[in-house]
Amino acid sequence: MSYGIKLRVWGDYALFTRPEMKVERVSYDVMTPSAARGILEAVYWKPEIRWIIDRIHVLKPIRFENIRRNEMANRVSVNKKDMEGEKAIARYIEDDRQQRASLVLRDVDYVIDAHFEILSGEKNEGKHLDMFRRRAMKGQCFHRPYFGCREFPVHFEWCDSSPENPEQEDRDLGFMLHDIDFGNNMTPRFFRAVMKQGVIDCRQEVVS
Repeated sequence: MSYGIKLRVWGDYALFTRPEMKVERVSYDVMTPSAARGILEAVYWKPEIRWIIDRIHVLKPIRFENIRRNEMANRVSVNKKDMEGEKAIARYIEDDRQQRASLVLRDVDYVIDAHFEILSGEKNEGKHLDMFRRRAMKGQCFHRPYFGCREFPVHFEWCDSSPENPEQEDRDLGFMLHDIDFGNNMTPRFFRAVMKQGVIDCRQEVVS
């Protein structure tokens, strides 16, 4: 049995990077289901439940903006050693800095419509639902959720009803990342995202 929740999330910027863009970062037009799941897990995560995204409501027009951001050119290696032979996982940003252009979303506002399933443990769905609602209403989270990158924080609040936005343009957004199959060698899975009156139905067949 599954229980549903609704959470409104908004922020100044968002960057849901398209995997086909290798050099510069380009965002999807809207939030991906995997990013929505990450936000819910930041608010309330338990190993015995799994969040499943049903719909994403897009409340504001889709707007893009070009920005430049400082990033590190290389990943930090855990095998790198210092002069004394000890492992050193630190890296000085001044020695490894580069600027990248990014096409990000601006002034985003969504409602995540999702449910959770019990994987193991006590079958007390009401307990998890009450705990999530209480944490969301108080603004509590295990870590600050973000829209794709940590410098784009998420504001969130509990939502009692699904909003409607008939003025939102219907759009075929093409294939979008749905989630990562961690049990199958981290295989990415995609779905055909279609927005109708501001709503994207994520309960569609996904393909690898």
